[in-house]
Amino acid sequence: MSRQMSRQASRQTNGQATGQTIGQANEPTDRLIGRQQVTTEPGHFTPKSSGTFVSFDGTEIYYETRGEGEPLIFVYGIACLMNHFHHQIDYFSKRNQVITFDLRGHNRSSAPKNLQHMTVRAMAEDLLALIEHLNVGRAHFVGHSFGVPVLIQYSKLTRRHNRSFVFINGFARNPIQGMFGLDLVDSFFKFGKKTFRNYPRLVSHLWKSAVQNPLAGVVAGLVGGFNLVQTEWKDIEIYARAVAEMPLDTFIPLFEDMMRFNDEDAVKKITTPTLVLAGDNDLVTPLHFQEDLHKMIPGSKFVVVPRGSHCTQLDFPGLVNFHIEQHIDHLDFT
Repeated sequence: MSRQMSRQASRQTNGQATGQTIGQANEPTDRLIGRQQVTTEPGHFTPKSSGTFVSFDGTEIYYETRGEGEPLIFVYGIACLMNHFHHQIDYFSKRNQVITFDLRGHNRSSAPKNLQHMTVRAMAEDLLALIEHLNVGRAHFVGHSFGVPVLIQYSKLTRRHNRSFVFINGFARNPIQGMFGLDLVDSFFKFGKKTFRNYPRLVSHLWKSAVQNPLAGVVAGLVGGFNLVQTEWKDIEIYARAVAEMPLDTFIPLFEDMMRFNDEDAVKKITTPTLVLAGDNDLVTPLHFQEDLHKMIPGSKFVVVPRGSHCTQLDFPGLVNFHIEQHIDHLDFT
């Protein structure tokens, strides 16, 4: 399906719904393609509009918009959800049009019928289709973790819409080697994939039970996924529920594609003004991955957040918001 057909396939109507936590995996939503609804969320000052559209291969993608002004688009990481950016959404929707969306196979976006389309490249195509669907001109883009490779791939598709990039705890090549300070993740993943192939129901049950165990959040913090002192526990719980609800037959091909990912050549060609934000206690994508990103992007800025984990934007939202705001506002004076 062409992008023009994708835009034509989406019909928009108005409706009402009751809001919950941003991006909460079990939030009620109308699955009718193209329906747009306007919601005023308790605890949030800016009403949201939400809708769906059909991407290039027929996959239905869910999105939300809040506020008015220069567009600011957020892209979260693998097996994550919009709630990872709730501090940024609350803050920037008072001054920008904030756009968020669920990656294919995540939360309220459908998985592709052909799971070979669970790739970084396909998600970049979804992002471009979303921009065209919403008729966005130029925009600022913020990616976290796996969202950074999505933006790197997206940068190869077009430069026309790109006002600035912010890469938070990101990477340009396979981050599995040395993840959590170990060299065992690759072997563990291959073992898990083989076991899932033989015992899918059992492995799915064990995976969901393990991820939803409160100790899993503590372990994630201890290995650098979160700063357990700074990050609100409810955000870790929301994340765990989202991970548990993602089917393994969707997660596995995407994780494999991430393991194959290496697009440093594309990074070196980025000319869009870029800020690289890193957490100095991030063991999921260790600091040198982000240092490498900075060195490869001509003219990029590099900021290391002391005591920042892999989710720096949840650990120290005020500081992260400050640096994002400084980055995008500086462009008005250059």
